[in-house]
Amino acid sequence: MSDATPDELLFTVENGVATITINRPDKRNSFHDDMVRQWVAWLEECKTRDDVKVIVFTGTETSFSAGGDTSRFKGKSEQTPLQAKAGMVENTQSLARKVAEIDKPVIAAINGMAVGGGLDVALMCDVRLMASSARVAETYAKMGLIPGVGGAWFLPRIIGTAAALDMFWTSRWVAADEALSLGLVNRVFPDDTFRAEVKAYAEQIAEAAPLSVRFIKRMVYQGLNADLHSHLDTLSSHIALVRTSADHKEAVAAFKEKRKPSFTGN
Repeated sequence: MSDATPDELLFTVENGVATITINRPDKRNSFHDDMVRQWVAWLEECKTRDDVKVIVFTGTETSFSAGGDTSRFKGKSEQTPLQAKAGMVENTQSLARKVAEIDKPVIAAINGMAVGGGLDVALMCDVRLMASSARVAETYAKMGLIPGVGGAWFLPRIIGTAAALDMFWTSRWVAADEALSLGLVNRVFPDDTFRAEVKAYAEQIAEAAPLSVRFIKRMVYQGLNADLHSHLDTLSSHIALVRTSADHKEAVAAFKEKRKPSFTGN
């Protein structure tokens, strides 16, 4: 059970999109273990809710997230190595594992600065959208730490090894235009329309055939760790399922009738 206060982490569902918002602007939207437990619980709920097609992570005001709340680090430096490891596995790292379990799209809406663990949360998402004035940085080396939420796994896979090491070793700020050129983010939107653009983007995906969206995500990620023959074999099984689905039949009918399809996820 989480002890996070109800207003520290917000959860809403609208038009097929579940939005989880970090709401601690006075702490630059940093998070603590109780918030992570609540976060994981909501993601578990999103896995099974039929009305949730897409999940968005974002922050309030001018920050996405500064990562772990340093004011709560007191005492952690006195832990034994085994205690420190267990704490990471049970708390912060559980978020990365839960995101990896979900075959629905997960989008990071980087509305403002994202630093350290905050950036790592964005990296664990499938797609990253960024406000034009936002900046990101991996500041672990500056703080005498290492990325413990999966950043060293995600970042080189997204932007390449050399570019990832450059960010990690220098702790430098990366602005939105460079983040886009690196491939760190998928789209950059103006600050004044950012929320509306994110909403439109997420709802566009939510309107697509749910089985197709989920199987595409599954095949893309599984394909990264499979040889071509294994990938094609798995793909043929998934195609057999989607071709007989109600959503495929509805898509064909809607195309012939020149209307917008209405998908049920079956």
